Amino acid sequence: MRLSIRHTTRYEFSQPLAHGLQRLRLRPKTTHGQDVIEWETDLDGAVRELEYDDQHHNHVELISVEAGVKALSITSTGIVDTSDNAGIIGQHAGHMPLWCFLRQTKLTRPGPRMRAMVQGLGTDRSNSLDLLHELSRLIAEQVAYEKGMTDVGTLAETALEKGHGVCQDHSHIFIGAGRLLDIPMRYIGGYLKMEGQAEQEAGHGWAEAHVEGLGWVGFDVSNQISPDDRYVRVATGCDYSEAAPVTGIAFGEHDSALEVRLTVEQELKGQQQQQQQQTNGR
Repeated sequence: MRLSIRHTTRYEFSQPLAHGLQRLRLRPKTTHGQDVIEWETDLDGAVRELEYDDQHHNHVELISVEAGVKALSITSTGIVDTSDNAGIIGQHAGHMPLWCFLRQTKLTRPGPRMRAMVQGLGTDRSNSLDLLHELSRLIAEQVAYEKGMTDVGTLAETALEKGHGVCQDHSHIFIGAGRLLDIPMRYIGGYLKMEGQAEQEAGHGWAEAHVEGLGWVGFDVSNQISPDDRYVRVATGCDYSEAAPVTGIAFGEHDSALEVRLTVEQELKGQQQQQQQQTNGR
């Protein structure tokens, strides 16, 4: 499937900004199941300082906000070809050893509720894949998908106690519980093409578990499926904080308002041919 993506993050400040720095993880990479055809990030109110690949092999751009601005816009646009590999990414690669993905973080650290949930899983734990699917089902049953009940700093244990959350919370609970089972787990931030809806409020998050014989396998707890050709992987991390699309700091006496606009839609064959003809005619 060929997916067209446009993602805009806009900040408006009540007073001119004295100084600001932002770290962007917005550029997906070609990997198993996806081929990045084109990608571009445009800045209005900031300049790009440098680019590098972090410890998780995510592409990172560091930008500085221009002094005196009252608005900052970051717009990424691109085209990605995807395929359905039943969620299987394959064997581990990159700078981080597998044992790092067994380490709990502040956001994933289990408490009594998570430990009890893991203890309640079936006694046959010889099949990791079946066990993980059962864990995913239990989390979806115990934590209803509901916006506005949690935020980016909500702990997995807290979301489980509340019984409400979003994809980030589902993923953190799944990751923390999987690590209790001695299964390497990681967080994935990216995009999902929703059926009949091009415009979305935000990106999507899910998890991957390292299963013996298969390598990394994706689990979208919120939708109870393994990622297919509607998904685009952008960044990975031990939790959301290491895969967040935009993070940063700003200096100056001000209040800020944030607006996110995101469209993810499939390009039809006719659109692809027209674009190719336009490219060839240049």
